[in-house]
Amino acid sequence: MPQLAFSRRAVLRGLGATALPAALAGCGVPAAHVPEDRRGGLDRSERDRTLSFSNWPLYIDTDEEDEERRPTLDAFSERTGIEVRYSEEINDNDEFFGKVSPALMNHQETGHDLVVVSDWMAARFVHLGWAQKMDRSTQSNVDRHLDPQLRSPAFDEGRLHTVPWQSGITGIAYNRRALGREIKSVNDLWQPDLAGRVTLFSGLDESFALLMQGDGVDVTRWTESDFHRMCDRVESMVRKKHIRRFTGNDYTSDLSKGDVLACQAYSGDAIQLQADNPDIEFVVPYEGAELWAESLLVPNLARHKANAEALIDHYYDPEVAAELAASVNYVCPVPAAREVLAGSDDQDTAALAEHPLIFPDDEMRERLVVARDISSAERRSLARRWNAIVGL
Repeated sequence: MPQLAFSRRAVLRGLGATALPAALAGCGVPAAHVPEDRRGGLDRSERDRTLSFSNWPLYIDTDEEDEERRPTLDAFSERTGIEVRYSEEINDNDEFFGKVSPALMNHQETGHDLVVVSDWMAARFVHLGWAQKMDRSTQSNVDRHLDPQLRSPAFDEGRLHTVPWQSGITGIAYNRRALGREIKSVNDLWQPDLAGRVTLFSGLDESFALLMQGDGVDVTRWTESDFHRMCDRVESMVRKKHIRRFTGNDYTSDLSKGDVLACQAYSGDAIQLQADNPDIEFVVPYEGAELWAESLLVPNLARHKANAEALIDHYYDPEVAAELAASVNYVCPVPAAREVLAGSDDQDTAALAEHPLIFPDDEMRERLVVARDISSAERRSLARRWNAIVGL
């Protein structure tokens, strides 16, 4: 897997360049909400066999000899005759939201048929009524193969408006040899031998769930008092200089260089880190860890909704899902892809079927939960508290 230069779960920076649209969404401005029966437009899919698909960089399989070719997309086009205009234009959730929100607020087309955003941002689209309900009667693979743990997040019950592209785990990565002991609990991060050698994520949405789990909180139904109790602990550790700094995806460099010994980390990054340094371990703490996803959605008034739904279902074919998983190395949202990889003649590919960070086993799954998202009513005050601690 290529080394990533940024976090796909982009940091929430508060009210920055996208202040106006983010603030409107965060406050849930009534005028911005679009009811279900006003989200669809004239679907040109049947006569115009194309679609526009926007994704994050380095988040799809590519041909080893020609990086401009994407085998799974090419296979879809060859089978259906639908040309996919694929772009890697999403570098930050809030930045992309700011780009499309003026059109969506004014009930205009965005030019996007299919996009991938982090689930906390997908929640914003769903709550505002800016994502169309999908026609599951045309998506038999999604209906049959979607990971049960990802089927019904609180922000989109039944996954009517979103479908996971890839999934992942927020846990703890650490250098076991350098530390000289195991880490099994979130609270192990606060031990004296890690003073000044720990980093946490700066993004509110990226960091809060794991830290609250360390306090024994059920993050599927956390409260504001749970959040502030967690902040009190983190604030105390900042005053003691126990936390070295708050990071984006640059935590991988800190850990690789030995500047830190333990940190909040994403499972997909951990696979690359372990390939470069076998002393790096990734742990799902015994209190639990957050299972998250980045999800596909069809924005309002998309011109090629049926084509987009067909592409989504293509990626839920276990054969296709296996090919994608083997390339990007995140948690695969199609458990049936595991058998496909296990049957590969290539030894390295077959070994991926047993990798717990791509296909978590039953014991690990018992400790994985999908956290309740931060509501629009909560976001402003919670972000203010967290950003003050982090220094944003």
